[in-house]
Amino acid sequence: MTLDTPNQKRWIVPPQITPEADSALEKFPPLLRQILFNRGYATDADARAYLNGKPNFNNDPFQMTGMRATVERIQFAIAHNQPIAIYGDYDVDGVTATALLVEALRTLNADVRGYIPNRFEEGYGLNTNALDELKADGVKLVITVDCGIRSPSEALHAQTIGLDLIISDHHHPDGENLPPALAVINPKQHGDMYPDKDLAGVGIAYKIAEALLSKKGEVTSNEKKTSLGILDSLLDLVALGTVADLAPLVGENRVLVRKGLRQMRQTARQGLFSLAAVADLNLAKVNAGNIGFGLGPRLNAAGRLKEALAAFELLTTNDVFKAGELAQQLDMQNRERQRITRDMQTRAEEIAMSEDPNAYLLFAADENFNSGVVGLAASRLTEKYYRPAIVASKGEEETRGSCRSIPEFHITDALDQCADLLVRHGGHAAAAGFTVRNENLSALVSRLKAIAQEILSAEELKPTVTADAEVSLVEMRPDLYEKCLRYLEPTGYGNREASFVARKVKVKSSRTVGADAKHLKLSLEDEKGFAHDAIGFRLGDWHKNMPARVDILFTYEVNEYNGRVNYQLNLKDLRAA
Repeated sequence: MTLDTPNQKRWIVPPQITPEADSALEKFPPLLRQILFNRGYATDADARAYLNGKPNFNNDPFQMTGMRATVERIQFAIAHNQPIAIYGDYDVDGVTATALLVEALRTLNADVRGYIPNRFEEGYGLNTNALDELKADGVKLVITVDCGIRSPSEALHAQTIGLDLIISDHHHPDGENLPPALAVINPKQHGDMYPDKDLAGVGIAYKIAEALLSKKGEVTSNEKKTSLGILDSLLDLVALGTVADLAPLVGENRVLVRKGLRQMRQTARQGLFSLAAVADLNLAKVNAGNIGFGLGPRLNAAGRLKEALAAFELLTTNDVFKAGELAQQLDMQNRERQRITRDMQTRAEEIAMSEDPNAYLLFAADENFNSGVVGLAASRLTEKYYRPAIVASKGEEETRGSCRSIPEFHITDALDQCADLLVRHGGHAAAAGFTVRNENLSALVSRLKAIAQEILSAEELKPTVTADAEVSLVEMRPDLYEKCLRYLEPTGYGNREASFVARKVKVKSSRTVGADAKHLKLSLEDEKGFAHDAIGFRLGDWHKNMPARVDILFTYEVNEYNGRVNYQLNLKDLRAA
């Protein structure tokens, strides 16, 4: 094995639909039947629930362990005018969850404030100094969002100083060792009955708001309508946080994001208007991709380079001038973040390759690395070399690392096996973070590399791209998108866009586009002589030796530019025919 060059991709085309499923889905167009079958929807009822974006399970928030105790404690605080603090994380998920609960509680006349820790001064998650300050300010109840599940000592500290603490989080708990809080809301905790385990932090915050605003017993239609209106107004925040945090767009996440995108298109949130303006996005046509590549990175930039308070203020302000200033600030920080990421990726690659070019896990640490951007650099290494990667910022006494991984390697499980060496850690299967004392860093890296070698040495490590079916380009017409493909949205992580393979396609013309000629623009011809525009991001190198005919793996999408709408092939990979 060598890492000198990036891996070629492996194409996977799933088996054809079974006759039974084909019959059950007969009311749908043939190609859509295959797409639905590939995603596990083999009955008419399941397929319609998926396409219509409706939950097909009981999503009552009171099924979550700790929800009833949470609602009762919040209601007590409101009734007795006790100050409440919503303590969030500094990424988009945490910021949107904080904004959501603050707004929801304000509609109930709560005395509530948001608190977002500073990444560089306070680190990730709960910290005792912040709890002390909140207590000194008169806060009686702290509710965490998107953090806290791995903060047992901090939860014990809150208990010691007489501060009631409710933890809501979606990260994996440390087994059954839950923090000693008044209530813990996390669908992943042992014994929790809530059927959907994949909600983002902002999704769980929304479920708390839903539980608080649900009207039981005798209620007027106006009361019910008001509650539903408040909940609907929060859905834009749910869509932002869920997509930006790469929560899988399946189950309830897909339902909430679909509704949230609808809310974003008609939002009255001033901060969103201003943010969309600096990102050059039309909110009336916003989709999940716009969040992932336009809005999310700008909201994240504040917490990565300075502090996330600007993002929180942007999402909660009604002042048009303040919103404009904050949006401009985030846009400038995002440009700076992009520059730092490029430089750090180059340096991290140099370090990882010089230390151990054939390792199953890539590692790079440096005193000059910005701890707010290490995760992005790790992502780029994982994407390029298809290996788990860790990029870390080394301080005087401790090193903070950010990890990204591949489907074959659960990075948080690996960190769990190194818990004796770590100050703290947490995350998901594909992304995690940790803090380690410098004297333990070498032992940590050695152990993680050994774990990775044990698990990955038997695997054929190639990135895979999955297509739904082999097709003729003749089938790629606007009708296919309008009558089939657009119903799959929102697409993204966990609910990929429909993609296809076409063989022996004739290349009419080829050119490079973009900075440094990184991208490829093609005109392709189908069997009937019809031309198709195609774009291949980061495929510009193909232009030098473009074959006359190619095999392509692609998605079919709308391309709107300067008011003109057309349809194009978005190439995910390319081969000589």
